[in-house]
Amino acid sequence: MVMVQTPRLLLRRWRDEDIAPLTAINADPEVMRWIGDGSTRDEEQTRAGVEAMEREWEAEGFGLFAVEIRATGRLAGFTGLSVPHFLPEVLPAVEVGWRLGRAFWGRGLASEAASAAVRFGFHDRGLEKIVSIAQIGHGASERIMGKLGMRLERELVDPACGRPVRVRAITRSEYDTPQPS
Repeated sequence: MVMVQTPRLLLRRWRDEDIAPLTAINADPEVMRWIGDGSTRDEEQTRAGVEAMEREWEAEGFGLFAVEIRATGRLAGFTGLSVPHFLPEVLPAVEVGWRLGRAFWGRGLASEAASAAVRFGFHDRGLEKIVSIAQIGHGASERIMGKLGMRLERELVDPACGRPVRVRAITRSEYDTPQPS
C-alpha cells in the first residue's frame, strides 16, 4: 500500500469511510468554485470519483491520495497525480492537483500535500515532468504552483466548461536543482 507522510499529513489510498467527508467537501460551493463549471457534487458523484481515482492507481501506478491530518485522522481532501484527460491539448502529461475542505484552508496544508505528491512523482515514480492546471483567477492555486517551483507553460480554455486555465510545469531536473534563496 502506497503512503506518503509529511510532518502534518498522511497521503494514502482511499477507504469507504472517506466518502462521507469527501462528499461534504464536494458539496461546498466555495470549494468547487474553481473546479470545472463550479458545480457541486453529491454522494453518488463523489463515490464514482473515488472509484475512478482508484482505477487510475491500478492503471498508472500513481493517482490522487486521500489527505489525512495525522494528529486527528480527519480527512482534509485529496492531492496527488493524475492524467488530465479533460484538457487534451496538454497530453501526454501528468498533473499534480489538490482539493481541501474549507476548514483546512490557510494553513499551508495544500502546499505541503502537493509538494509531497510532486516529490513522489519525481523520486518514486520517475516522472520527467509534472504540470498543474488552474482556472485563471484562482489565486490560491496559482500561489501553490509558485511554491512548487512551477513556471508558466501556456494558457488554454477548458473545453468542458469554456473557462480559461493556466498550465504551469516543472521538470525533474528543475525540481532537483536547488534554487538560490
